[in-house]
Amino acid sequence: MLQAVLRLVRRLNPRPDFRACPALSQRIFTKTRPYAIFAVVATALAMMSVDATIVATALHALQRDLDAPITWAGWTITAFALGLVLVLPAAGWLSERHGRRRVFLASVGLFTFASLCCGFADNIYLLVALRFVQAVGGAGFTPSATGIIVEHFGAGRDKALGLFEGLFAVGAMSGPIFGGLFVTYASWRWIFWVNVPLGVLLVVLALYFVPPDAPSGNRAQRQSLDLAGMLALGGHVLGVMFAFNALEGGFAALLEPAFWLPAAAALAALAYFVVHTRACAHPFIAVSFMVGAGYRQVNLVNVGGGVVEGVVALIPLYAVTRYGLSALESGTLLTAQGAAVIVSSGLAALALRHTSYRWPIAVGLGAAALGVGALALSPPGGSAWTWLACCAAVVGFGAGIMSPASRNAGLQLAPESAPMLAALRTMCFCIGSIAAVSLTTALIAGSTNAGAVQAAACVLWCVALLALLPAVRGIPEHRGAW
Repeated sequence: MLQAVLRLVRRLNPRPDFRACPALSQRIFTKTRPYAIFAVVATALAMMSVDATIVATALHALQRDLDAPITWAGWTITAFALGLVLVLPAAGWLSERHGRRRVFLASVGLFTFASLCCGFADNIYLLVALRFVQAVGGAGFTPSATGIIVEHFGAGRDKALGLFEGLFAVGAMSGPIFGGLFVTYASWRWIFWVNVPLGVLLVVLALYFVPPDAPSGNRAQRQSLDLAGMLALGGHVLGVMFAFNALEGGFAALLEPAFWLPAAAALAALAYFVVHTRACAHPFIAVSFMVGAGYRQVNLVNVGGGVVEGVVALIPLYAVTRYGLSALESGTLLTAQGAAVIVSSGLAALALRHTSYRWPIAVGLGAAALGVGALALSPPGGSAWTWLACCAAVVGFGAGIMSPASRNAGLQLAPESAPMLAALRTMCFCIGSIAAVSLTTALIAGSTNAGAVQAAACVLWCVALLALLPAVRGIPEHRGAW
């Protein structure tokens, strides 16, 4: 699908000749272009981040308006993450083969069109399918944007990439607020339609400010896309999601075919993926990037970051089911979390060349785990909103501290493969998020006390995050620019 859009971009997007600018305008343009480039790609990443969380406050509205069970309403979140898992490595490959700018433009165009269609969906199954298409477009944002920054920011690329987490935080913070406003005062459909004018504007700005792709002799030019590996990994994740869905009938469902058939299919797909990847000459993700020294530990930490994202995405639902807060109140909860991420990630990015990688990741992962666990506790005093906001802020502080270090720890090992490594990082995040959202919503669906079950799930995810701390010791240290 992305390749078809890329062909359209190639026909409609001849490379502009910036030499035609007058001399003074050209000098101004040259000096300001790096900032304009960062603003364009940053806005795109923030838009995708908004869309990943804006649905959280609309889950109840989707259940009501589309007559959908909570598990299928939750699939509007997990289907988006599944699309990212499947397409992100391909997007990294396409970025290296066709150019970062072309992939960026094609991704924004497809994402915008899918957003428009999501707003017109009249049943939950169509909406889930369109969310997947939306993710196919959004999957190209991170690898292409990372490649563009690495190419045009030189020695300052580590700081620029470190600031990405602040952008994701702005989106994650804004999403639930916008979602609550739209659901309360308009319609859930506007959570998708709001992307349309912004997407059109981004295409126009990218055409003007982002330079054309330079010719590249990268070996991806001569490799074919590993579709078998992609489908195997996608089959594994999809099988796990269907198995989790079966748990809405309670743990007795573990003995039912509805659980063990997709679980067996998921295991078989994973086994095939491992065998195929080791035997394939050019797998869509290099084996060394997945399990090589240093990479393996970074990937585990990134999966943990995805679990944190999944838990955070369900905080508004938790506020509604356990404490009876409104959609707007629950949406504003994540303001504290987003603000904490913005501040802590900005400071961590600026200090990254002095702190190295391990201790920010260890401190951040531990703080995020404690914040997740604290969500399960009853408010010690005061309002439920204040307690949940404080817990969310602790989670945000931890996520912000660890993110610049975990992002750069993998990229500095192979800067020439920045798009692919960025895709792998986001893919690991999506796997963790899918696990957190799918399992939690399935357990909620099978319970008569949704709030208590979600509180127990927070304790479970807290323990899982703390169990990842030993992996930090294997992350390669690095100080200074790379």
